[in-house]
Amino acid sequence: MYDFLIVGAGLYGATMAFEAKKRGFKCLVIERRAHTGGNIYCKKINGINVHYYGAHIFHTKNKKIWEFINQFTEFNNYINSPLALYKGKMYNLPFNMNTFYQLWNTVTPEEAKTIIDKQKNKYCFTEPQNLEEQALMMVGEDVYFKLIKGYTEKQWGQPATLIPAFVIKRLPVRFTFNNNYFDDPYQGIPIGGYNTIIDQLLNGTEVKVNTDYFTNRNELKNKAKKIIYTGEIDRFYDYQFGKLKYRSLKFEHEELKGIKNFQGNAVVNYTDKDVPYTRILEHKHFEFGNQPNTVITKEYPIDFTEETEPYYPVNDDFNNNLFEQYKHLANQNPNIHFGGRLGEYKYYNMDQVISRAFNDSTLLFN
Repeated sequence: MYDFLIVGAGLYGATMAFEAKKRGFKCLVIERRAHTGGNIYCKKINGINVHYYGAHIFHTKNKKIWEFINQFTEFNNYINSPLALYKGKMYNLPFNMNTFYQLWNTVTPEEAKTIIDKQKNKYCFTEPQNLEEQALMMVGEDVYFKLIKGYTEKQWGQPATLIPAFVIKRLPVRFTFNNNYFDDPYQGIPIGGYNTIIDQLLNGTEVKVNTDYFTNRNELKNKAKKIIYTGEIDRFYDYQFGKLKYRSLKFEHEELKGIKNFQGNAVVNYTDKDVPYTRILEHKHFEFGNQPNTVITKEYPIDFTEETEPYYPVNDDFNNNLFEQYKHLANQNPNIHFGGRLGEYKYYNMDQVISRAFNDSTLLFN
C-alpha cells in the first residue's frame, strides 16, 4: 500500500514525488509513455540532447526555485534569442530595436516609436475583442502582419480574430537593442539535459513507465490512499461535462550528417502562413555543441485528438467555464488532487510548475 499514487512523471509529478519522499511518504509514480520527464524529456542523438517535445528554456525570477533546480545539475548561460524568418528576411525576436531597424532602418527609439504610434493610431479599439485587435494596438501593422499573424494562426489553428486578446499580451516589446527573450534574472539550459534533473527528483521513488492509468484503473486506484493526477482532468471524469479543448503538436526530428551548423541559432520561427511549420529547432545550440553532425526539429501545430498529445489548453471563456465544472467536481473528493498544466488546465512555465508543486506539497504532505 502506498501513501500516494502519482499519475504522470513529468516535472510536476516528479517534484511532488521528491517533496513527498523528503517527508517520509511512500509513492508510486506511473507514466504512460516509455520514459519519464513528460514534455521536458531529452533524447540523446549522437551526443546531442534533443528536446524531444519542443524547446524548453528554464527561466525564473524566483531565486528559491532557481536554487532548488540547481541542486540537481549545473546550468549553462544560454540566453533565448529566437529569430523570425518571413519571406526570406530574418528578424530578431522579441520585438526590439534590432527588429525595428530590420523593418524600417530606424536607429533611435524615438524613430521607432513614431512609426509604431502612427500605425497604432489607425486602430482605436476601446476594448480589443480579439488577438488581432490587441496586436494592432500594441505594435501596429508591419510587426503584426509580418511577425505575428501567420505564426499565431498556425499555432492556434484559427483566424486571429477568433483568438482571445490576452494571448498576445505576454509578448515583450522593447525599445532597446536587447534580443534576450526573457527578462528573468535566472535562465539557462541544464548541462546534460533535463533527464538529469528528473532522474534525481525520482531517485528513491518507485516508478513504472509504459503504464496507463485508465487501462489499469481498477487495480491502481486501490494501491494508494490518495491520488495525485497530472493528466487531463476531463478525461479523468470520463468527459461527463464535455471535452476541454487543447492544441497539439507534431515533431519531425532529423539528424543532418555532415552538417555541423544548419541555421546558426537554436530557434528560428517561420512566421509566413504558407510555411506549414511554426519553427525549426537546432538542438546543439542550446548547449553550445561542437559535434560534427546536427539535429533539427520541425514543429507543426495540429488539432488535438485522442491519438495526439495535449500541449496547450485553449483558455477561452467557454473552456474555462467548462473546466470550472470539473474543478467543482474534483473539490468534492479530498483523496484526489489535480496538478500541473493538464490537471489545472493552465499554461505554466517550468518555474511555475515547480512553484505550484511547492504550494501543493505543503497542503498535501504536512
